[in-house]
Amino acid sequence: MDTKKFLFVSADAALITDLAWQVHREGHDVKYHIEAEGDREIGDGFVPKTDDWEAEVDWADVVIFDDIWVGDTVGTGELAQELRERGKAVVGGTPNTDRLEEDRGYAMEILEEHGVNTVEHHVFEEFDAGIRHVQENPAPYVIKPLGEVQNVKRLLYVGDEDDGSDVVDVLKAYEKAWGHRMKGFQLQRKVEGVEIAVCGFFDGNEFVDRINFNFEHKKLFPGNIGPSTGEMGTSMFWAGRNKLFEETFGRLEGWLAEEGYVGSIDINCIVNETGIYPLEFTPRFGYPTIALQEESIESSTGQFFYDLAHGNDPEVEVHSGYQIAVRVVLPPFPFDDEETYDENSRNAAVVFETESREGVHLEDTKKVDGQWRVAGDNGMPIVVTGTGETMQAAREQAYDRIDDIVMPNMYYRDDIGERWIDGDGDRLQAWGYLGPQS
Repeated sequence: MDTKKFLFVSADAALITDLAWQVHREGHDVKYHIEAEGDREIGDGFVPKTDDWEAEVDWADVVIFDDIWVGDTVGTGELAQELRERGKAVVGGTPNTDRLEEDRGYAMEILEEHGVNTVEHHVFEEFDAGIRHVQENPAPYVIKPLGEVQNVKRLLYVGDEDDGSDVVDVLKAYEKAWGHRMKGFQLQRKVEGVEIAVCGFFDGNEFVDRINFNFEHKKLFPGNIGPSTGEMGTSMFWAGRNKLFEETFGRLEGWLAEEGYVGSIDINCIVNETGIYPLEFTPRFGYPTIALQEESIESSTGQFFYDLAHGNDPEVEVHSGYQIAVRVVLPPFPFDDEETYDENSRNAAVVFETESREGVHLEDTKKVDGQWRVAGDNGMPIVVTGTGETMQAAREQAYDRIDDIVMPNMYYRDDIGERWIDGDGDRLQAWGYLGPQS
């Protein structure tokens, strides 16, 4: 492939540093802009930067956005749409696809309009109304905040009590602590089954044939306990257009084409023997999923995203087995505590006991005088990946790589991928959702 010019724009938290680094290492010209002031050092020493991304738009062959959020508002989809109208090739959303994540009620409406099953759900703007609904319709529910505050992942609450009493207690607590920031919330009826995400790359007209199926691990501690985080790790595999895809994104392909969406889009589902129940959209790259997808893409990453943005019938060669990613973090992640971060994590060295950097991907990292150091304010320096013909082989490779990394105070989950081995894979096959992994 000829050298191309890629402009990466991070609206908030430098979430595409590793992708920019990968494309840069393939020999392409890269410029990277990070909007959030506290994160602007992330990627220093790895990727060329720009302070003014808008001044570089005409220079770029491809513009890639990383999130739907701009500060406390929603808006990169609008920016991407405006650039497309100017004739630019863009990986990014639209105002309506941004809304899929920002407005959960709207997302469910879109699913229902296109014949996709949904979990029973209700959106409330007032806490009293939500509490009354649970008391009048006792059952386990999931609380999902709406708007900007949904980024505070620990506010997502999955109820356990059959009468919903714990959900009522949590809503009362949220009203006192977060009522001034929560513009509303969705209550979803809790469904038991296997949680799996269907992720595809859309080129503005249709999905790329290789579909990604992944399993999120959001809780902080092994065994899926503790506070919710953005993500502690992901296990996944690639397959063709199986039943899971056809009954979800297969029914939305026309709508996404009308929108002109370009990029990665993910729909997280609960599935059981009775059906597929979508829970929420991620109309952007997932994190650390994109690092794991990079690891498993065996063809040129730059070529793929160039073709995706230009609608050039993009093709991608991927690893045929299984893959896992483990997020390695530092205090006070997943919480915000500047004093703790300054004492334990800021500018900490990432030390490697071998010369190999295989499977090590950047998150909040910079390079100073050749040494990798922790950057930003979030305590998420690296993601470590592994691949294998079985999920266990992928696990062994990833954790062997982690054993060769030293950071004081680092922690991570040691059970990424175990759910598949312990039965999730067998259940999905038995229920007929996967079919042959072609």
